[in-house]
Amino acid sequence: MLSNLVTQTSATPATRSADEIKPWPALFSLVLGFFMILVDLTIVTVATPTIIEKLHASVNETLWVSSAYMLAYAVPVLIMGRLGDRYGSKKLYLIGLVVFTLASLWCGLSGGIAMLIIARVVQGFGASMITPQTMAIITRIFPAAERGKAMAVWGATAGVAMVVGPILGGVLTTGLGWEWIFFVNIPVGIVGFVLAVRNVPSLSTNHHKFDWLGVVLSGVGLFLLAFGIQQGHQEDWAGWIIAMIVGGVVMLVAFVYWQSKNKQEPLVPLSVFRDRNFSVSTVAITVMGFVGVSMGYPLMLWAQAVLGYSATRAALLLFPMAVMSIILAKFVGGLTDRVHPRYIVTTGFVLSIIGMFSLATQIKADTSIPMVALFQVILGCGNAFIWAPTAATANRNLPLTLAGAGAGVYNATRQVGSVVGSAAIAVMMSSRLAHFIPGAAANGDAGARRVPVELRAPFAHAMQQAFLLPAAVYVIGLVAVLFYERPKHSGYGGAAAPAVAPEAASVDA
Repeated sequence: MLSNLVTQTSATPATRSADEIKPWPALFSLVLGFFMILVDLTIVTVATPTIIEKLHASVNETLWVSSAYMLAYAVPVLIMGRLGDRYGSKKLYLIGLVVFTLASLWCGLSGGIAMLIIARVVQGFGASMITPQTMAIITRIFPAAERGKAMAVWGATAGVAMVVGPILGGVLTTGLGWEWIFFVNIPVGIVGFVLAVRNVPSLSTNHHKFDWLGVVLSGVGLFLLAFGIQQGHQEDWAGWIIAMIVGGVVMLVAFVYWQSKNKQEPLVPLSVFRDRNFSVSTVAITVMGFVGVSMGYPLMLWAQAVLGYSATRAALLLFPMAVMSIILAKFVGGLTDRVHPRYIVTTGFVLSIIGMFSLATQIKADTSIPMVALFQVILGCGNAFIWAPTAATANRNLPLTLAGAGAGVYNATRQVGSVVGSAAIAVMMSSRLAHFIPGAAANGDAGARRVPVELRAPFAHAMQQAFLLPAAVYVIGLVAVLFYERPKHSGYGGAAAPAVAPEAASVDA
């Protein structure tokens, strides 16, 4: 029934010529849904102490509220890109939006931590349907001369969403309750659905064979790895935990091997990695996924448990970073077609590394808020120079026939980074709390409310050391982007770009 509804609302007998397609309204309709699902990656971070207290959960259980979402988002995203190519990107996008919106209602109505985690799994599945369609549609409907700017908008949306999430979460949690970090998605989802039906064209489809073995290998491998890492410290790294982690690695290696041997249509066509810029972009965006999710937890727990801030006030610590990301988005987007990506993104990672390590020095019991704000400004500048250019560069050299597969791989790697980042920061926080405050990690109230005066310094020290993990991961991204090369069809040298996207004439509305 849902599929029939979407088909009826997204298809008409008319056919649009290239001149009738309006790519920019379509883009802004798509990024609304994309923005919403990415906000949900980080919106829970600031509400973590409240959820711990209201649902009587442990820190680790509450972290699974985010990890479950990210895992359910990451595992199917590869196949969703191919399903969009086969059955229609617009149709998959609309169905995903409906699933995500209804699951958001379920999340807000959950009365226990287990039910909330299950609802987040469904929500993540809906998000996995949305993301690859946005990137694939943009790649196909924009003329090559404008594709860089369009992808820069898409990438900037991701960057802004990752920092706006905690701020919005803080305001909603303090003002209305933690449930509203999910209820807010309902009106946004409805508006996004209406705009997409109206503005997004239905593209021509292609027949695909689906690599179900690849789906199983990648999905099981990711789950075993993420679950093993996140539960490891809590289970004292028992033999079965180590076996899960090793099993996850083996499954992922088997997945890569199968992709290289599958002569039909592999889930991940390894040929996309022959383009150096695509490979570099996937490393960079994996790092950003890791950092974007992992940095918020120790920062928000420190602000609320040590400084005694409300959820809103804690989230506002990220406000300078969000403001700089928004202010610089248009400027950096304009650079993507004119300046070598190596120069832009390297600048971004250097600034981000300086900002993150400097910010770590302020995570203590007695801090300087102006200095925190200054380092957040530097971090926001750095992020602005990473998100948009990385997205714009990733698919620039790939043929349009690989648009769906490339979008799926790019988004999957970002989500893998988020999954591993969430699991890794859980381990770091638990281990550091256990080291500085013995017994705290096992106590479900750790971080649920402001800690006693005598524990504030050691609690802050534990969060500071945990925060160094995402700071250090930024260095990996810096090394990777040094290998960017000049893209084809760029505006600053190289072959001339075709004026119109080759797909345009075969687009149905």
